[in-house]
Amino acid sequence: MTDLVEVRPGVYHDSVTLMRVSQALTARPEVIVAVVAMGTDLNAGLARDLGFAVPPTTPGDLLVAIRAAAATDLGEAAAELERQLATTGTGGGTGGGTGGGSTRDEAPHRTVRSAARSWEATVALVSVPGEHAFAEALDAVESGLSVMIFSDNVPVEQEILLKDRARARGVLVMGPDCGTAVVGGAGLGFANVLRPGPVGVVAASGTGAQQVTCLLDIAGVGVSHVLGVGGRDLSAEVGGRSAVQALRALDEDPATELIVLVSKPPAPEAARAVRDLGLATPVVAALLGPGQDDLTAVAEKALRALGRDVPEWPSWPAGEAPAREGRRPLRGLYSGGTLCAEAALIAGADTTTEAEFADFGDDAYTRGRAHPMIDPSLRREALRGVASGVVLLDVVLGHGADPDPSSWLAPEVRDAVARGVDVVVALVGAEGDPQGLRAQAANLNEAGAAVFTSNAAAARHARRLADG
Repeated sequence: MTDLVEVRPGVYHDSVTLMRVSQALTARPEVIVAVVAMGTDLNAGLARDLGFAVPPTTPGDLLVAIRAAAATDLGEAAAELERQLATTGTGGGTGGGTGGGSTRDEAPHRTVRSAARSWEATVALVSVPGEHAFAEALDAVESGLSVMIFSDNVPVEQEILLKDRARARGVLVMGPDCGTAVVGGAGLGFANVLRPGPVGVVAASGTGAQQVTCLLDIAGVGVSHVLGVGGRDLSAEVGGRSAVQALRALDEDPATELIVLVSKPPAPEAARAVRDLGLATPVVAALLGPGQDDLTAVAEKALRALGRDVPEWPSWPAGEAPAREGRRPLRGLYSGGTLCAEAALIAGADTTTEAEFADFGDDAYTRGRAHPMIDPSLRREALRGVASGVVLLDVVLGHGADPDPSSWLAPEVRDAVARGVDVVVALVGAEGDPQGLRAQAANLNEAGAAVFTSNAAAARHARRLADG
């Protein structure tokens, strides 16, 4: 075996890009392992744990660590690395950006404020490690831009300060930990390909918004805007600061005929704040919790409020399985927090020790690691560790998500079914998504999974299987 280790000072690429470069290199038969990441302590420690001799690094350095079987193989992998990085565009410290009047011959903008002065922008997207997000987001707000903060692990005190300052400036803060938004037809973060239409969505939940809007899209109804506000916005500390602003903005939007409000279980005072606004536009609320409507029921309510028919939601049942008597354990392996919370409520995970759910998109799992909708490694490992019972998991499609999730999941499903495990998949996607909703469903179903476009229906089916 032979190793290549390089530290490239001042070369920046975002973590999603680098994760995909690492995956592409590791997939090559001559490569044993590859780490291509920014030189944070966490990433440098990961490379050292893999046996690489890593020199001192800083978060502003690009760390490259590749191990191959032979020197010639290492040379081919290094050449592939350069090809991969070249297709992503030039990193932060080494060249200019494009668009908004900037050319590759111009010096890159060093701050959000300077970019805002040069470009005709109204929204900034912040996707940096959480400890650095506050400064960039505040720079955007003070420049008169609304901001979507994709970053997680941002302290709640900073979130409150940002949202108060944004309200004073007449702009909106979406986030932190805002995974999904659609503004004027442009998708930000994890975004499904949705038709335009009369429904506006305010969401303190990314995958919750994706479930509702994808079901509406399957039913032929589109959206005007999807304004994510961050998973903590309806907490007692934050008090619905951005949700109130977003609801009022959609109420004033002539293209929005109906508003859907989606949230994980809100604090009572935050729920009152968003309910008592006296809006002229009708609002359908999806505030998850015991005794509340599930997301599918909310989508159906929205359709009825618009005078539309509720379709039969597409599903693909698994083939005949051997009869299994008695109660069996149920494991939920989720990438979406709200989808996980909804499934756990339906499956009764709070009332039985035989139902266990994990949200792999939680901050505890994503610190220093790409979101599980992009990087499947943790969920793949967890699925391999299930020896019996029923597994329920979500697969979320759209721009930003895994370009072909069934390519890795179908073999794992096949192996799990061979071990006697029943696999149920909640497939959240729209017909226009680049992965192909029906193609993904067919691949997973052929491998032995029962597939549902409704997460609630998937959870009920998994609970029935676990109950015998």
